[in-house]
Amino acid sequence: MTATGTRVLVLNSGSSSVKYQLLDMHDTQSEGGSAAGRLAVGLVERIGEETSRLTHTPLATGGDKRETEGPIADHEAALKAVAAELSADGLGLDSPQLAAIGHRVVHGGLKFTEPTLIDDAVLQEIERLVPVAPLHNPANITGIRTARALRPDLPQVAVFDTAFHTTMPEYTARYAIDVETADAHRIRRYGFHGTSHAYVSRKTAALLGKDPSEVNVIVLHLGNGASASAVAGGRCVDTSMGLTPLEGLVMGTRSGDIDPAVTFHLKRVAGMSADEIDTLLNKKSGLIGLCGDNDMREIRRRIDEGDERAALAFDIYIHRLKKYIGAYSAVLGRVDAVAFTAGVGENAAPVREAAVAGLEEMGMAVDASLNAVRSDEPRLISPEYARVAVAVVPTDEELEIAQQTYALVSA
Repeated sequence: MTATGTRVLVLNSGSSSVKYQLLDMHDTQSEGGSAAGRLAVGLVERIGEETSRLTHTPLATGGDKRETEGPIADHEAALKAVAAELSADGLGLDSPQLAAIGHRVVHGGLKFTEPTLIDDAVLQEIERLVPVAPLHNPANITGIRTARALRPDLPQVAVFDTAFHTTMPEYTARYAIDVETADAHRIRRYGFHGTSHAYVSRKTAALLGKDPSEVNVIVLHLGNGASASAVAGGRCVDTSMGLTPLEGLVMGTRSGDIDPAVTFHLKRVAGMSADEIDTLLNKKSGLIGLCGDNDMREIRRRIDEGDERAALAFDIYIHRLKKYIGAYSAVLGRVDAVAFTAGVGENAAPVREAAVAGLEEMGMAVDASLNAVRSDEPRLISPEYARVAVAVVPTDEELEIAQQTYALVSA
């Protein structure tokens, strides 16, 4: 198909929220041109509650942020409210300039390895994956159904968090459990945050003035959810998250790597149910479980005041990061860059400094003055003598989704 318009609406539907951005792809084709092409951004939160809120910023017109509060019953009502806000700025869903809607879908399994035009069969397959993504795919499906009902004539594209990681070799993706059992229940390592890892690894190569095929990068996506990836020549060869987003790094509320026998112990000795253990590991662990806070700024403030519990939580967080940097250095063989991204990775200089400290023999170092700079632009924070570049690369998952969507519908 060939798109007649150049705009893409990106939707990220959560269980009680919808994030959205409208981008004009004509203005986002050049490196660094993404800001000019961002026409509107917004968020609907607390869907289904009396205190629902819609925050909308019309960047195209330079207008002020608008906030409205009041009950928004469901995702259909949320998207209709979004459509009304866009229409008020002359950017409505009925615009002939709108080429497609791109949807973030968390889990694509092994079937979906690239952006996919959504039809009934694709939607059914996404539904089949709900058992391996029960917290995410149902909300993504709701957003897709609602958007299709609003614009049934418009191409709609699913961009999958897992797709970038489908290039992992089988010896990386498989767990060492009975093969028949694993295959019967689709148990393997899928990885997540794929759109971010794809975008950041490519932007890191550009920062180094090289083609992605020439660069080996360790990407550290550090937000409330956190993941690492080893990217060799533009292809993911390993990532820290697995069957679910629970595996890997210490996160805001998730434990990351843990002895699987802990779950049996909690069931047998503590009498906890499977749901209680799930809640413990996903919502009451990680930084918040260790020290009661999952905001890295607050943790650093407490450390500065001498709080030992916060200091221990930080040390555990950093230790896990270093283990993955070391492991992925071994997996890649040659590392050209380590890239920090997402909320913590982009803004917490102490995390970057601590994660790289002591790795000088591996060619990694951070320049204190460069590390202290705050910027929205990709930048190097390593000294010139460092063999491995250390970079801060702001992620842009919405732009990545929009670019992948537009490439598909305009081909």
